[in-house]
Amino acid sequence: MEKRLQDNWLTEGLIDFEYKKYMLLAYLKSVRDSFSKVELYPHLADIVFHYRNLIALQSNKSLIVENFPKELSREKLQQLEISYRKIIQDDAVMREIEAIMEFAIPQLRGHLEEGSSIYEFVESKCELSSVGVVPLYAREGYMFMTQPPETETNIYRYQVTMFQSGQEPMRGLQTTFIGTTVYNLANTYESIKMDLVKRYTDLPNPAAFLVLSKIRFPYQETLVPVAKRLLIKYLSQSEQPTTFS
Repeated sequence: MEKRLQDNWLTEGLIDFEYKKYMLLAYLKSVRDSFSKVELYPHLADIVFHYRNLIALQSNKSLIVENFPKELSREKLQQLEISYRKIIQDDAVMREIEAIMEFAIPQLRGHLEEGSSIYEFVESKCELSSVGVVPLYAREGYMFMTQPPETETNIYRYQVTMFQSGQEPMRGLQTTFIGTTVYNLANTYESIKMDLVKRYTDLPNPAAFLVLSKIRFPYQETLVPVAKRLLIKYLSQSEQPTTFS
């Protein structure tokens, strides 16, 4: 069974409709199996990537050239461009690729919609709140994560990062797991935050946020990535546009 779909699955190996169809459907079966268990990642991110990639390839066939695996030796490197031009000029190959894309795009779109619906449901069951006062500098801090029965809280240290996606700068969230603590009336979230201030003096006035899930979800596959996106969304909306210059 195909657990992951390679980035260049469309142009790698045998260019044959039935073969690529089998490959895609085997992969999508593993996606459905994960979604049925409310396990979103890594499949949801992969589906987004493959869907956007095929849409781009369909609208700009010159990109297909760049996606073909380059198997020529160094001695024949000067023939690379000529060889690939011949591939693209091969009407039979291009017809096969177009047929594969026409089949794959709606298949991926359907699974993307399913995954997005699950994501929205999970997000709707999660509450994000600040622990104490949020300082002006909130690009570093702590994230607490709790789900039923709410007896344990996982603690992460986070840092907002910037990366380039196309032409637009994007925010990401880098997290480091610190540990797990028991939450109760004697050890409140405010108390946990104060203990962290004493332990990690490089953050004397940290931001701290709690992500509380009302339902128990698969932890690493679903709750952690959803919580991270919730927090980065909150931080992005609360910061001034000039924060990252």
